[in-house]
Amino acid sequence: HEGKGIGLKLDQAAQNYIKDLAKAGTPFKAAYTFPKVNQDLWLRYWLAANGINPDTDVSLLTVPAAQTVANMKTGSMDAFSTGDPWPLRIVKEKIGFMSALTAEIWKAHPEEYLAIRGDWVDKHPKATEALLAGLIEAQQWCDKPEHRAELVAIVSGKGFFDVSPLVLTPPYEGKYVMGDSKPDINDFKMGPLYWNDGVGNVSYPYASHDLWFLTESVRWGFLPTKTLAEKKEIIGKVNRGDLWKAAAKLAGVPDADIPKSTSRGVEKFFDGKEFNPEKPEDYLKSLAIKKV
Repeated sequence: HEGKGIGLKLDQAAQNYIKDLAKAGTPFKAAYTFPKVNQDLWLRYWLAANGINPDTDVSLLTVPAAQTVANMKTGSMDAFSTGDPWPLRIVKEKIGFMSALTAEIWKAHPEEYLAIRGDWVDKHPKATEALLAGLIEAQQWCDKPEHRAELVAIVSGKGFFDVSPLVLTPPYEGKYVMGDSKPDINDFKMGPLYWNDGVGNVSYPYASHDLWFLTESVRWGFLPTKTLAEKKEIIGKVNRGDLWKAAAKLAGVPDADIPKSTSRGVEKFFDGKEFNPEKPEDYLKSLAIKKV
């Protein structure tokens, strides 16, 4: 699909190209690593923002991250949404190109999370606090540019990605060769961040981010519409920002680095849409393509 103008923003010709594939009975096949989670939602948001209905105009597939390169080689899929290092390999091995980074779709977006069973937390409060404090300390260490070479050496090993450090070094430095004549990206803030993203605290579990994921899940029919009416109760059951703050103090995090609010405020996306956590229903109504 090189040369078809498939990038962060799709022009009309690119939209028509993808829709024509569906009409011809050979739909554009796009994969995510697991359904109904972040990679699925990033892909859906990007497609819908560009006028492509992810449920009718393309064929969505579930493919484990480690199998994406092989599937692209065989042509069993046309695109995928996943994290490093797999997209870089696509470009490096001349299989394809990167259309967009998720950091372009939503700057400083949340990504992974740590989930712990509630009954375990209740039974082991001190262990929970120590575990979180250790994670916080590790995130602070990982976030520093001077530690990235050592970090790459660790995560490229067999216990993690099991790839050459040369594959992981560029993205961990915020360097991306996009391919398909797109300009390269060289911006540390566009790579993985663990503590400071210039907007808020990467580590802290903002309830406003939980609400965006709930709203998008309602948008695509993953959750019932009544979910938004029950948002405070749902988020309150799973978001334990209080535990994070206690662990942050244990880890010696300065007060200035501890968020004062459970909301990061209004979030802005590449297509001009804004998510105001005070008005999730308005955000949902503003979206042209959705199942609700």
